[in-house]
Amino acid sequence: MDPVIAWHTEHVYFNQLLTLLQRQVDLFHRGEQPNYELMQDIIGYLRDYSDRFHHPREDIAFARLVRRCPDLELVLARLAQEHRVIAYAGEKLAEQLRAILGGAVLPRGELEVAAATYLVYYGNHIAKEEEDVLPRAARELTPEDWEAVRTGVAPGPDPLFGGAPEERFRELRRQIALEA
Repeated sequence: MDPVIAWHTEHVYFNQLLTLLQRQVDLFHRGEQPNYELMQDIIGYLRDYSDRFHHPREDIAFARLVRRCPDLELVLARLAQEHRVIAYAGEKLAEQLRAILGGAVLPRGELEVAAATYLVYYGNHIAKEEEDVLPRAARELTPEDWEAVRTGVAPGPDPLFGGAPEERFRELRRQIALEA
């Protein structure tokens, strides 16, 4: 598959998950009972797959792209930094969800802030990449650059969107199908 199309496709998947997560947070905000297990699965997938495979590949692409497009240096540096912020925010939200599922009672505002931070950073991050980075990467990166991106991170199967989902993500996949 064309690497830019693959990159964009993953962003589409991630946006679907962020939308599902936002709907659960909206329920929580209205005082209704969200599906904490579903929320945990969303964060689990995004942390397991995106933080381990997608973002490291992007970091390699960013390093290659900045050599060809020095005018993007600041944008790409910020996006790379956001990878770390997203990972940190995701871990904080995952900790809170684990605590809630373990029976802890947390102040409503703590979970809302953690979820909002994650959702806003991640959504804006994807939008910036789609608008500013993917078109330039499509034009500027060479087949050798894309090969470096492909081989620079050990491949890992996509446990949700890569064919049959792993057992732990079956309910999440069902929810995605219901949303479509």
